[in-house]
Amino acid sequence: MKPATVAKKLEIYLPAAPQEFQDSMISREEFAELQANPPQWLQDLRRNGPHPRSIVAKRLGVSISGLTRNGLTDPLTTDEINDIRRDEPKWLVIEQQVAREVKAEEERIAAEAAKKRAREARRRPSKDR
Repeated sequence: MKPATVAKKLEIYLPAAPQEFQDSMISREEFAELQANPPQWLQDLRRNGPHPRSIVAKRLGVSISGLTRNGLTDPLTTDEINDIRRDEPKWLVIEQQVAREVKAEEERIAAEAAKKRAREARRRPSKDR
């Protein structure tokens, strides 16, 4: 696999990984080993960052779009993320509320779809009857 693919799967920021990692193809076996027994550099990177925007968004409880709307386009370290959470700027509170509303709507739509599938399943004649 390409290093970018592996970095995405490991949820790390590729430019912060060791150059050797960035320059080499990784087999599925090597990838599985990285997941099972992460080397120190990977543990440190996951713990301290810098983190890709997907992880920053997840840790702040907002969307990637919410980060972009508020000028956060670069990777952030764990300390920077914690500072934002501690300071709790107005934009963060607003974006977290937006994220909660979006999630609630997605759950409502999924529940409606499940109910519809259940109704349709009850309406279909069974082959066993």
